[in-house]
Amino acid sequence: MSRPAPARQMGPLYAAGFTTAFGAHGIAANLGGFSADAVTSLLVLGGLLALYDGAEVVLKPVFGSLADRIGARPVLLGGLAGFALASAVYVVADSPGWLWAARLGQGAAASAFSPSASALVARLNPAAKHGRAFGSYGFYKSIGYTLGPLLGGVLVWVGGLRLLFAVLAVLGAAVACWAALAVPAVPPLPKARQTLLDLARRLADPAFLAPTAALAAATAALSVGVGFLPVSGRAAGLGTVATGAAVSVLAACAAVVQPRAGRALDAGRLTTRGGITAGLLLTSAGLACATLPGLTGVLTAAALTGAGTGLITPLGFAALATSTPQERLGQTMGAAELGRELGDAGGPLLVAGVATLTTLTHGYAVLAVLLAVAPAIGFVRRRTAG
Repeated sequence: MSRPAPARQMGPLYAAGFTTAFGAHGIAANLGGFSADAVTSLLVLGGLLALYDGAEVVLKPVFGSLADRIGARPVLLGGLAGFALASAVYVVADSPGWLWAARLGQGAAASAFSPSASALVARLNPAAKHGRAFGSYGFYKSIGYTLGPLLGGVLVWVGGLRLLFAVLAVLGAAVACWAALAVPAVPPLPKARQTLLDLARRLADPAFLAPTAALAAATAALSVGVGFLPVSGRAAGLGTVATGAAVSVLAACAAVVQPRAGRALDAGRLTTRGGITAGLLLTSAGLACATLPGLTGVLTAAALTGAGTGLITPLGFAALATSTPQERLGQTMGAAELGRELGDAGGPLLVAGVATLTTLTHGYAVLAVLLAVAPAIGFVRRRTAG
């Protein structure tokens, strides 16, 4: 394949990325303000929030391997259909118990169609166009992350959680139908038998480990920015509009940078190593700016963190797609998504732990230093080798 896949084939894959992002953040951002019996305490809220991510951590590698075995398209379609069905469960039942079931079902379904969509993005495009393809895929996911809390809040205000789940059910079904019509069948490729030792060696290879670690670091910083920058804003006396704008700036910068980074990679203006290094340093600088007081610190931190994570994400996925045998793409993308989920949970836990013992400013600083360590080590190694 010498030319990129046509837009009609890629459109449903971008929509699938939007769906998982919108579904994750749209509900998570609005459960806390839901006053019905379904959410009765912070413990219940935490459990509901953890269900989605917990299902993804466990199941993404499983569904990624399944996509390699039977083909990514059936897993994509099954996951989207399952997402629509899980969302419809709460719309019909409207009870606290079924809310738990629906959220768990959504997370399990997203675990199927998210790595399958990533694998198809790689399979349908030549290696020379992976940067552009993954940049566009990341752009639409970022739009989902941005619109999820905003549009989800409006829907909950108008019709409660049932309306939000109804919209997600329709969205999942619509994207599934679109994908069934537009995404071509991509048969699984023959592959040699793989032992657990072979898998461990491949996942420990720097070609997999370095991009996945960078993706995990970017996701950790993104989660910290979304979760803690509003806290810093409120502590500085800023209103909800200003703190909400900071989160929007973060997501918007990530969305704008990703396609540009992908195109620069494909055109040879940017290398994977150089781009990821620059992204880690930008993200580290953004977290360092979060230690500054007032609106200036919050907005600068949001812009730099968003730009840095937007630079890392398409380059990391493009590097994985290029270095992975095509018959193992699903497994690799599932494992990489697992790394991102661990970063998504680990970043906020680290910052919160440090903030509990000291201050939130120290929490930002610790994560900023950790993100800057890898580029610093790489620089020292290159200087030593030279």
